[in-house]
Amino acid sequence: MQRPPFGLAYLPETPSQTAGPYVHIGLIPKQAGFDIFENNFGGDIAGPDVPGERITIEGRIFDGAGHATRDVLVETWQANAAGRYNHPADSQRGTLDKSFRGWARTGTDFATGVYTIRTIKPGSVVGRKNRRRMAPHINFWLASRGINIGLATRMYFGDEEAANAEDPVLNIIEQAERRKTLVAPRSERGGNIVYTFDIHLQGERETVFFDA
Repeated sequence: MQRPPFGLAYLPETPSQTAGPYVHIGLIPKQAGFDIFENNFGGDIAGPDVPGERITIEGRIFDGAGHATRDVLVETWQANAAGRYNHPADSQRGTLDKSFRGWARTGTDFATGVYTIRTIKPGSVVGRKNRRRMAPHINFWLASRGINIGLATRMYFGDEEAANAEDPVLNIIEQAERRKTLVAPRSERGGNIVYTFDIHLQGERETVFFDA
């Protein structure tokens, strides 16, 4: 019997690895109680000079049993109010605001399970190959223990019905109920505009996730 080349048949499968319990210490240490970085990333990314409508995004992230998780890392990436990303690859005509990085990193609160991001509402951006405009949206990425590969999704704005109806990504999702998992309703609290975006990792109400 001829042996397979390089002994490949005898190599065991490499064990999978999740983000582990130390993801907060390395990426959002201040929230975990470790003051080790001079400049910490956070969820408040719109300084006083950034133009645009000030908004707060908040929500909980639920597991398959419907329990709010309390150890999820949340990152977001968005365009500015003019619909342009602060990235060299974005060559759209919208005005570039160098004071707005458009990227936030935070985590669900250890006590309440609520994550909070304070930012500005993004403008509409052009889709791939500059073919169709996309409705205003914010890209989300999640990492946590028990998640082997980071989960990518999007949040659309509940008060952008007309734009959402024409969005090429939302229209890929055939079931209307599934599309609703990506749309955050708008409310006002103490004079502040709040969009509530709850994310369900599994179950009947599972949020739509995309290949990163």
